[in-house]
Amino acid sequence: MANTASARKRILQTATRNERNRARRSRVSTYLVKVEKAISGGDKAAAQAAFKDMQPELHRAATKGVMHTNTVARKLSRLAARIKSLAAAQA
Repeated sequence: MANTASARKRILQTATRNERNRARRSRVSTYLVKVEKAISGGDKAAAQAAFKDMQPELHRAATKGVMHTNTVARKLSRLAARIKSLAAAQA
């Protein structure tokens, strides 16, 4: 157990940060699932709407250090390509 006041404070800060990061990661995962469902359903409009909602969440996760910037860019790029190919398949 922590012996100093500063160590006790660090434990509290770590716990708070851990909780926030877990919530952020969960929120990002939820948005990703919504996009995946829309893509697998073949609904381009729903996929684009879900993608538009998901983008700020992913960028926020990168800004806050929950996810790496390149990971976010890769996920967005691949999902955008899948949505674009979905549109081409319907035409």
